[in-house]
Amino acid sequence: MNDIKVLFTEEQIQKRVKEIADELNELYKGEEIYAVCVLKGAVMFAVDLVKNLHIPLKLEFIRLSSYNGGTKSSGRVNAVDISLPDLNDKNVLIIEDIVDTGLTAKFLLDFIKTNFHTKSTKFCSLLDKKITRKTDIEPDYYGFDIDDKFVVGYGLDDDGYYRNLKFIGYKE
Repeated sequence: MNDIKVLFTEEQIQKRVKEIADELNELYKGEEIYAVCVLKGAVMFAVDLVKNLHIPLKLEFIRLSSYNGGTKSSGRVNAVDISLPDLNDKNVLIIEDIVDTGLTAKFLLDFIKTNFHTKSTKFCSLLDKKITRKTDIEPDYYGFDIDDKFVVGYGLDDDGYYRNLKFIGYKE
């Protein structure tokens, strides 16, 4: 782990998570939401985010993948487990770790739009890597912009490793 350079410290991440939560608390004041965490990468972010939300919520988990190991997206989204409760007339907050190509985000937003008539659907991502975008998807809320680095830590992995780091880093 000594070869990983820190991109965002634990303190920077927690500060930004609280700022996003404050915005969401204001947006959903007096409302209930369904927070949908995209596993596995978004789990750390989702847990910290919902701990800072002071609104009624139900936390759901789905599992999608666009990586086949390695450091580049496969270009295809694999719906490993996308079972969700009835989201009709509900406020839905999708929580993702990173939007890079945008293919996973587009797949999930299209899936929800096709299968449910939500009251509202918002997309929240910890990281936004605009430089690699292949769709016109933009998160409604995001933590940090990043350039074209392969990042690990705070839920993000490299072949399953490094998810447990408290910071987000990269290898040079």
